[in-house]
Amino acid sequence: MRFEHIIQINSLDQPGLEVLTREQIWRGLALRAYDPAHFIMGLEGCAIRNHIKKEGQEVLERTLYFGTFEVNDRITLDPMEQTHTEVQATDKWPHCTATFRIEEPEPMSLFVRFTYVWDDADASAQQLDEQIRQAREQACQAADMDTVQRIREMSRQELS
Repeated sequence: MRFEHIIQINSLDQPGLEVLTREQIWRGLALRAYDPAHFIMGLEGCAIRNHIKKEGQEVLERTLYFGTFEVNDRITLDPMEQTHTEVQATDKWPHCTATFRIEEPEPMSLFVRFTYVWDDADASAQQLDEQIRQAREQACQAADMDTVQRIREMSRQELS
């Protein structure tokens, strides 16, 4: 299953909405990779098991702790462009990826595209009915809107 949506960051025709720079958005996305507890509800902790810098990218291998449930993932950061997270399948979780990409079709017209892919054909994954798929998409969209809101809050705090 694939789910993708886009959130507009700067609306140059809406003066009440503060304008963020690509760097401010990137810092927020990078913080979400390094310290996800500020962004992921229910996350009790995160351990970075490995950190590699190569060819302009950073790769983090992490363990996310949700009580007794743990998720191991690998996140690749392409500075100022995107983060890409990959979770290997387990008996409790299907293989999945999440990509958060900053897009700028015109100068200062910034968006973040959120793309999720779940391997529902994976033998360890259960077939999901349409209501569960919709609930998953709504949860992702709500979490992504919250991420953008937190980035806005952090940017306001930088200025004060």
